[in-house]
Formats: sequence, C-alpha cells, structure tokens
Amino acid sequence: MMMVAGSAFVAKDLVLGYATGSVKQEDLIVPAAEQQGRHVTISGAKNILLMGIDPRPGQDPSEAIRSDSIIILHIPASHDQAYLVSIPRDTWVKIPKFDNGRKSYPGGHDKINGAFAVGGLGTTGKEQRKFGVTLLADTIKENWGVTFDAAAIIDFTGFQNVVNVLGGVDMYVDQEVKSVHIGHDAKGNTKVPYIQRDNGRGGTELIPIAGVTPQTYRVGFQHLEPWQALDYVRQRETLPNSDYDRQRHQQQFIKALFKQILSKDVLTDPGKLKKVLDVIGQSMTIDSGGIGLDDWIFAMKGISGENLLTIKTNNGTFYSSSENPGAEALDPTTLDLLAAIKGNTVQSFMQEHTNLISS
Repeated sequence: MMMVAGSAFVAKDLVLGYATGSVKQEDLIVPAAEQQGRHVTISGAKNILLMGIDPRPGQDPSEAIRSDSIIILHIPASHDQAYLVSIPRDTWVKIPKFDNGRKSYPGGHDKINGAFAVGGLGTTGKEQRKFGVTLLADTIKENWGVTFDAAAIIDFTGFQNVVNVLGGVDMYVDQEVKSVHIGHDAKGNTKVPYIQRDNGRGGTELIPIAGVTPQTYRVGFQHLEPWQALDYVRQRETLPNSDYDRQRHQQQFIKALFKQILSKDVLTDPGKLKKVLDVIGQSMTIDSGGIGLDDWIFAMKGISGENLLTIKTNNGTFYSSSENPGAEALDPTTLDLLAAIKGNTVQSFMQEHTNLISS
C-alpha cells in the first residue's frame, strides 16, 4: 500500500510539474504581497485579470496593442465556483498617470482598452506585456476599487492551436452569426465577404462583396473546427449588441475549452494532455501573483465547466457614456456587481440577479 501510494504521489508531482513547467510565466502585475503588504496564500477569495489580445499577422512588435477583451475571473473564498465578468472594451474611464521608464503618461480619460496600449508604449515583448497589464489593473482599481491576485494574457490566435490539438471545440451557438472576415464564392474559394469602412460615428459600415457568401454560424449545438472557432469569437460587426455579444461568445468559448480540456478523453490520454498543455503554455502568459501554480491547481480542483458562470455586464446591451457619447459606461447594476467583487459578496449578489447569468 505504501509503494502504491508513493507511486501515486510521484505521478501527481510529475503531471503537476509538467503542467506548470509548460506555461509561460512572467511578472504582469505587482505581486499581491507588495500591493497589500501581507504574505500571499491561496486561501480566501481571488480575482484574476484575464486579458485577450488578437494581434494582426506580421504586426510590428513595437506597435501599441489594445486589449481585445478584458475579463475579471472572480473566485469566492469557498473555491467551489467561479464567475467570468467582462468589462466592455469601449468603457470610458479615468486612466491614472503612469511611467514605464520609456514613456510617461500624464493621466487622462480614454476607452479602457487603451490602458494596455498606453502602459506599453515605447516597449516590446515582456516589458510591453508587463507595463500594459499593470496600467490596465491600475485603471480598474482606480475606477472601481477591484484589485487582482493574478493575471493572464490570452492570445486568441494562439488558442487556435489548442483547438487544433483538441480536434475542434463543441459549443452552443446562441444566435446566428455572419463572419465579416471569411466567406466563399460560387467555386468554394475563401474570400473576404465585406469591405469595411469607418462610418464617422465610431462604428463600421459593411459593404457586401458581390458573389461572396459570408461564413454563417447557425443557432444550436455545433462542433466548430479550429478556424471556425477563432473566426466565431472575433465577430462583432454583424451582431445586434456588437461587442457585448462578442464578449458573451468569448466567455462561452473559454468555458467550452475548459470543459473539453477537463474531459476524460483528454485527462486519460497522456499524449493528448501533453500536447494540450504545450500549446496552452504557448498561448497564455501567466502571473501567478506569488502563489505556485500547483497550489492554484489544487485549490481550484472543485471548479468545473458546470460551475464556471458567465455574467452579463450592462445586461448585455450598449449603455452610453454621458461623458463621451461615442463610448460606453457601466450601468448601476454592473457597478453594484463590481462592488460585490470588491467586497467578496458575489454569491449573494448573484442570487438576487440570476437574470445576469448567460444561458
């Protein structure tokens, strides 16, 4: 019995060691110990800042990158549930002053997705990621008082490789979505279906290209091929609620991937699990906040795809900013939600606002 138990512990350590070793780790935010002057432990409620980027192929590495999606992952102290809360990328906010050593920013107002870009100005690579995420986290704290224990950057282009290894992703398409990026002509050739032009009002005008039918995703359970999954989570121009619908689809995509990675088909196949962990490591950059990744994995073992809830901000619709009509603001209920995240009372808040849970 002792020998069997010992083998089990060795196997666990090997798997955890490989999983944690395959993930790219960098300093993205000030560690929690420095922020709050206390010893960091895995106990208690946790907030993780997830930031999605979707850089263009061949983009100049020194060029400013705006965050494509901003998600707060809140985990209550019970560690038996998790909540994904998106901050609309066009939310008008106060960005605090910041100096990354290369460029200084005097502080001002902008859309929140500009915080990452401003923070990393004049830098590339690790520095760009570190300063960009730091200023984004500072901006969220400045406006709503929410602080973070860890952070991660998700490269949506890189995540296509995760879906490649999984052989596609199974998810529910909750509304008909037409692609503005991929279409097909009568001969089956892949072509761009629309010409996109700035309409002068902060939006995009779509001009259909004759003879090209856009790739369309129908309502219902779908098995999306890797290229389809990436295309699907990028769409917003043809959707009635624009970025809100895209936020929801990105949350659903992350949840679907999470469930598929934790399925027995992956966890019981060492070769497949190794490949999945490898490509996840290439597609994510993680700051564990001074807590070992093995501690994170162990503490969150009770969270599955079923109790990872995706939450709608602004009830899933555009809420105009009174300061800048071309931008957005957060409605009173969403402000209360962020206050609940700050005060670690999200579970009771959600019991009274079940309508905010995306189906």
